[in-house]
Amino acid sequence: MADSPTSLLLRSKETQTEYHVFVDTALAKEAGRLLLILDGDDQFEPACEVVRAGRDCGELPPLLPVGVGYGGGYRSAVNRRARDYTPTRPAGEPMETGGAAAFLRFLERELIPFLTERYRFAHDDIALGGHSLGSLFVLYALAQRVSPFRRYLVSSPSIWWDDRAVLKDVAVAAAEPATPRRAFFSVGTEDTPSMTGDLELLEKQLRERPVPGVHHTFQRFPGKDHYNALPIAYATGLRWLYSEG
Repeated sequence: MADSPTSLLLRSKETQTEYHVFVDTALAKEAGRLLLILDGDDQFEPACEVVRAGRDCGELPPLLPVGVGYGGGYRSAVNRRARDYTPTRPAGEPMETGGAAAFLRFLERELIPFLTERYRFAHDDIALGGHSLGSLFVLYALAQRVSPFRRYLVSSPSIWWDDRAVLKDVAVAAAEPATPRRAFFSVGTEDTPSMTGDLELLEKQLRERPVPGVHHTFQRFPGKDHYNALPIAYATGLRWLYSEG
């Protein structure tokens, strides 16, 4: 786990769920900008390692990485990522899904104010990062006309969910004005054909119908698959996201 970590508890009225909020207290002392990390139970530690390394070599500004989790990893019974990170509930889906809208409200109306009471950071420059199903949610948040986030790290996104329904959200966003944002999209070249192919579809769609105000880039990592792409996605993605302003 990251140096000097702490875990806070926050029960959401929006989702009726108790979240574990992971904070690196050493990094919090230097924080200037907030980075929210989804799947915090599993991904907070590698993300913090990237942030510390980037800080030490001067490639990243002072960041406060905060992991949002459930007190249990991907396969835990308490984990609600399948509900929180999915924008829709497909017909016949046995699991509880389609809670992305409520989870976004939780982040904006409950988690960010909760952190504001405890830490100092710029409220007009908050980043959101995720991998796989988590980055499906990041892409969903990016497609919203109004969002509390300025920078988006989208690693190996599960665009396949519900017959690629999130691409429709992105298409709607292309027809609406939005505040300036930066988005980094990536996938490993050894990921599944679905993952690599769907990211190509997204890239083509954004090339043909760009979302106003969104400056983005796509990256493929040679030799990386779905399970080992996360560290390089965060390292490369955060450097690009903070390379301008």
